[in-house]
Amino acid sequence: MSNAKSRRNFIKSSATLSAGAFLLPKVPMIVPSSFFTRDAPSNKIQIGQIGCGRIAMTHDLVETFKHESARIVAMADLDRYRLEAGKKRVEGWYAKKTGKDNYIDIKMHDDYHEMLMNKDIDAVIISTPDHWHAQPAMEAALAGKHIYLQKPTSLTIEEGRSMSDVVRRSGVVFQLGSQQRSVNPWPQFKRACELVRNGRIGKLHTVHVGLPADPPGGVATEMPVPEGFNYDMWLGSTPYIYYTLDRVHNQKDVESRGGWLRMEQFGAGMITGWGVHHIDIAHWGMNTELTGPVEVEGTAEFPRAGLWNVHGDYEVKAKYANGVTMQINSKNPNGVKFEGSNGWIFVTRGNVGVTASDPGAGSGAQSKAFSASDPKLLTSVIGPNEVHLYESREQHLNWVDCIINKKPTISPAEVAHRSCSACLVAHAAMKLGTKLYWDPKKEVFKDNIEANKLLSRPQRHPYGTNYVLNKLKK
Repeated sequence: MSNAKSRRNFIKSSATLSAGAFLLPKVPMIVPSSFFTRDAPSNKIQIGQIGCGRIAMTHDLVETFKHESARIVAMADLDRYRLEAGKKRVEGWYAKKTGKDNYIDIKMHDDYHEMLMNKDIDAVIISTPDHWHAQPAMEAALAGKHIYLQKPTSLTIEEGRSMSDVVRRSGVVFQLGSQQRSVNPWPQFKRACELVRNGRIGKLHTVHVGLPADPPGGVATEMPVPEGFNYDMWLGSTPYIYYTLDRVHNQKDVESRGGWLRMEQFGAGMITGWGVHHIDIAHWGMNTELTGPVEVEGTAEFPRAGLWNVHGDYEVKAKYANGVTMQINSKNPNGVKFEGSNGWIFVTRGNVGVTASDPGAGSGAQSKAFSASDPKLLTSVIGPNEVHLYESREQHLNWVDCIINKKPTISPAEVAHRSCSACLVAHAAMKLGTKLYWDPKKEVFKDNIEANKLLSRPQRHPYGTNYVLNKLKK
């Protein structure tokens, strides 16, 4: 069966599943026309990009553009300057690739909801700030669009649970941007997890996770909202607060890190920003991808002055039901160290980053990205009857291939949610400075009212995951 025919057959079957999976009444399913026709505009997966900032323009779109089975056809952003700049850049890529100046006309949308109504779009990439992850993912799933979502999955655990449930019931293909799982460009992460899972370091008892920390600072002076920027919608479900540049992003310097990354209104800081990457790898090696810790305690330093207010240095200790302890802090080397009864294995990115503005990008030696108590451990042969983990050549390619071949991705929604929720549980311990007991099945803290208040946040109407769920019930 050809790839094109396989794609058409899969998209038909997944659309049928989507339409029947929800038990809630009156759920309108917006299904791409290419799902039902043999004469689709293209045999490629038609992709819309939501968010035209740093991670989209220097990573998500760059990586997706490489794959011949995908075609970027539309973009959406609340900042008109970034939207137009993104359109120009992507059209330039296609012109250079094809030798045709007018090869493609990227459709622009000031509101991603317009894009989701386009029946010719099969899939979307969501590269927005953290507080705009769960809601568009849910809406894309309900519209029948396959989803590539940047991490973390959600601002709160409640949001993440809603997102995972909706995606599962919709039947669309979901991939999280936890690209350390893919062998390109970091084969050492999968290799480390396979060695641990196959007992090469004996019985695993401790995992050390090292993450960066954000500095304080930021200018809090109120400023006029830039022309062409829908600031009210950008704030989304979070409380209204006046505009200042260091709270948002630099319109014209798309490759710099936005100040929102250092604001608790929009995210939890590095504990989720990088934590989802490394804790995801820790879960992979621990074989705890679909659960979470049962005990957690932590401390953290939070800024006392300046605009930016996410955590600085911190330390967290989490225990899992299988007896493994995870120690997460900003003092450890950036990476994941698995310790067992017979030795240890350490893995990190080395000098291969994702974007130039990544903390530590370009530093360190690749030869130190993979090390062990005994170097012979690293070349140990894994036999045919041992554990062989899912192999993905590249995260975006894996997503596109899974859309075509109707297979689960390497980072599906529930695994993604569990990686994020472990980070948010750690963040709760950091905020409260006390020992917490977590029930990973019910996803609540045991006997702690204050901690359970942190599982959700009030959502400003008409934005947020609750707004989406309420629409479904009508």
